[in-house]
Amino acid sequence: MITLPGIDPRMIANNIVPFQPTHPGEILREELESRGITQTKLANEIGVKVSLLNELINGKRDFTIEYAMMIEAALGIDSDFWMNLQNAYDKGKVRHDSSFMAKLAGIRRIAAVL
Repeated sequence: MITLPGIDPRMIANNIVPFQPTHPGEILREELESRGITQTKLANEIGVKVSLLNELINGKRDFTIEYAMMIEAALGIDSDFWMNLQNAYDKGKVRHDSSFMAKLAGIRRIAAVL
């Protein structure tokens, strides 16, 4: 987190956490639409069921390295891009889990006195 003297760190653009994390499937959907590629065509190209690809696109299934690498092979978008999006999505979901964030705050208080 970026901190500057006299400035609330929550007001710095790089520190803003989106209200809802974006699943990489949303980005894939937009990419397919911009290229004019159907889900069926991509599913056939990478050798998965259309239903599986649809679950990825609709955020009902997480991207794995295997899916990311297949999409990379088909669309030329680096698998690290997809995995970084998935990681950011997972982290965003955890940041919105108030009970887990309370647990982290407790751990930080304990660690501060060590």
